[in-house]
Amino acid sequence: MASRRPGGDIALVLVLGLAAMIVSMMQTLVVPILGIIQSDLGTSTANVSWVTTATLLSAAVFTPLLGRFGDMHGKKPTLIGVLLLMIAGSVLAATTSSLLWLIVGRVLQGAATAIFPLALSVLREEMPPAKLHGAMAMVSGTLAVGSGLALVAAGLLTRGSDPDYHRVFWLAVALAAVALVGVLLRVPSSRSKAGGRTDWLGAVTLAVLLVLLLLPISQGHAWGWSSARTIGLFAGAVAMAVVWVLVERKVREPMVDMRMFAHRPVLFTNLAGLFLGFAMFSQFIGVAYLVQMPQELTGYGFGASVLRASVEYLLPTTVISLLAAQFGGILVGRIGARFTLAIGAVFGVLGFVWLTAAHDSSASIILAGLLIGVAISFGYAAMPALIVASVPHHQTGIANGLNSISRSVGSAIASAVITSLLASKTIEHLPAGVPALPAESQFTLSFAIAGIAFVLIVPVALLGLTKGTAQVYTVEKRDAVEVEADAAVGAEASVEAAVDAVAEEAEEAEAETEGATA
Repeated sequence: MASRRPGGDIALVLVLGLAAMIVSMMQTLVVPILGIIQSDLGTSTANVSWVTTATLLSAAVFTPLLGRFGDMHGKKPTLIGVLLLMIAGSVLAATTSSLLWLIVGRVLQGAATAIFPLALSVLREEMPPAKLHGAMAMVSGTLAVGSGLALVAAGLLTRGSDPDYHRVFWLAVALAAVALVGVLLRVPSSRSKAGGRTDWLGAVTLAVLLVLLLLPISQGHAWGWSSARTIGLFAGAVAMAVVWVLVERKVREPMVDMRMFAHRPVLFTNLAGLFLGFAMFSQFIGVAYLVQMPQELTGYGFGASVLRASVEYLLPTTVISLLAAQFGGILVGRIGARFTLAIGAVFGVLGFVWLTAAHDSSASIILAGLLIGVAISFGYAAMPALIVASVPHHQTGIANGLNSISRSVGSAIASAVITSLLASKTIEHLPAGVPALPAESQFTLSFAIAGIAFVLIVPVALLGLTKGTAQVYTVEKRDAVEVEADAAVGAEASVEAAVDAVAEEAEEAEAETEGATA
């Protein structure tokens, strides 16, 4: 097996951290400016919501495909391609005044979500084992930071009497360009590539499945949860899930190995990602709406502007997430990823209990947010470590890509649930001309549900991710490769390929494989 490049390159971690931060920025950058976009383009609320939905759907399609492409053909060229796509989308969004072309730009920006699993794949290949957990935790921690910085930046760039949403997209262009230069200069070329054929049929069926699932989740509150369109799309998602599984079981070189997908550590880590994504976005959207409520009309809230809500109430959560990221990496190395995940979930439960019981003061909201920030950071530190410990090198990108999708699905569900809850019970007898405002009880219920999501992470981490399951998939893959090597006796090229695969996936099998080849 080829030796790792010596040393832990802090510049590499910083470059990948910046690139990963852009991922979360693309998801929240437009949230504060949707009203400005709607006003400038003269469109409806339903139409402008596609500015966020388009990126969500695009990310779901791009992430697994590009993650697998990076495993097969190299991480660096794939990262460069992703950043170029994102720059093109950002320039388009920054220069157009057409809703259609803005949505096209947001679709291209959705490719940025693939950066995170690709960055983790680079770290697994380049960092020495002793520094790997800390590096992954630091890069993961930048995801939470990006969300907060995007809100603050959008608020600053659009303040004033004549706000221009185009400035926000020019910021995305600048950040992506800096990240691209960093990747070109500091990310080394991959020393190992899985190769093989691209499973286009599996990619298409997975993409259709994710679109059928996420579209009704993101638009159901506008269409109606019992509407024929919503129910039909959910039914289509179930049918396409069956088709996708059948395709991946039949294809010789599947994009997603079903054994890896169903492998217990991977499956339960993705379940934890779903709950974490739900809780994280619930805190973001719940607090953002709560603090902007006019207290003189509702009896609660603080009448905060978008900028104040971002800086005063949400930014502390993102800052503590970055600070706690390195500590989360240390915990993963000392007590294990599953215990780190469970401890983080406990912090999250405490934070949401606090928000549920006392959200009538700024101090309570900020301090509860700090607890939730630690929970998010520990979760982000633990999940990549669980994935990396459970899959072979050549499937790191696709496995982390699927975990990213699980968090995106959780976030989409949170957005739908919180939006529906806030709209389901409003304050009566408001003055004429004042839009409907949610009752305070709906915020309380939203925070309680998010706390339950963190509660569910605890048994997932301690019971689902039991000790001793992490290497099962690797051993099974090694055995499968050994059988293929035995069957290939007499065909020199096939034997050598099998030996290389064994060497990459399980070091302990090298001596046995070389003996069999001899």
